[in-house]
Amino acid sequence: YQRIIDESLRTITKGFSMNRDWESVFSTWARGPSETEQARAENAERQIRQAIQSSPKLQSRDIKVFTQGSYRNRVNVRKDSDVDIGVVCYDTFFPEYPDDNVKAELSKSFSDGTYTYFAFKNELEEALVARFGRASVSRGSKSFDIKENTYRVESDVAAFFEHRRYISSTRYLSGVEMRPDDGKPSIIRNWPEQHYINGVSKNDSTSRRYKRVVRIIKTLSNEMAGNGIESAKRAPSFLIECLVFNASSPCFNYLTYMQMVRAVLAELYNNTITDEKCLEWGEVSELKYLFRGSQPWTRQGAHQFLSDAWDYIGYK
Repeated sequence: YQRIIDESLRTITKGFSMNRDWESVFSTWARGPSETEQARAENAERQIRQAIQSSPKLQSRDIKVFTQGSYRNRVNVRKDSDVDIGVVCYDTFFPEYPDDNVKAELSKSFSDGTYTYFAFKNELEEALVARFGRASVSRGSKSFDIKENTYRVESDVAAFFEHRRYISSTRYLSGVEMRPDDGKPSIIRNWPEQHYINGVSKNDSTSRRYKRVVRIIKTLSNEMAGNGIESAKRAPSFLIECLVFNASSPCFNYLTYMQMVRAVLAELYNNTITDEKCLEWGEVSELKYLFRGSQPWTRQGAHQFLSDAWDYIGYK
């Protein structure tokens, strides 16, 4: 009985979708964030920075505050109501060594840090509460939630130490690392600067079409999820951004959004049928594999979403 209902819903949704003027819809969805949206995001970042500068415990620390995620990379869509802000402290770092020889060599120059990650996170919480008030600040396992007002958007503020991936004893890649309160997962490592740089490069090389297609497919996914399509509910916006990043440049060399989205979905669908063709795909930073390790998504799930997106639009 449930399968009959599900099939009926899919038929109705597909019929509705095929009758839409998708080019006009995609043209609307492709637009970047408004100046008002960006201004409120910048105000939120500015107030976080002011909170740290006003903190007796943090004002002398080597700290950087930065907008990360969809707002920073300008692929935010309407459902992305909050802005992700990172606060990274460089006084202590988490190292990753290529081998024991490099570790032994560097141990001559460094010693164990005395300023711990959880001490930093606790002091950041104190600073945020002093600035915004206890009622506006909620502590989660991974980040702090700062309630919005007319001046700023709602913010997720994450505390990081620097993560260093050493290539040799003299060279390393700089990222960020956090330790969630509940220990699930025990370590989270991100590469926001590399992500930003590679996203800008991809956008430039595709005549600014890459990020437009990301916004289109993210908004499409949100609508699909709202209409009960399970694969879209399980497709995080970050995964969609990374999938589109792995589409080849010729996919963006079309005159209409309908053609571009069709080419992107078709290529990604064909390349995710098995592990073989997408095994080397990376996140936008190109420093983490997209379908390996402990990622919260799977190649099979991504493939199903791409298939459902194709059908939802009504491509032949």
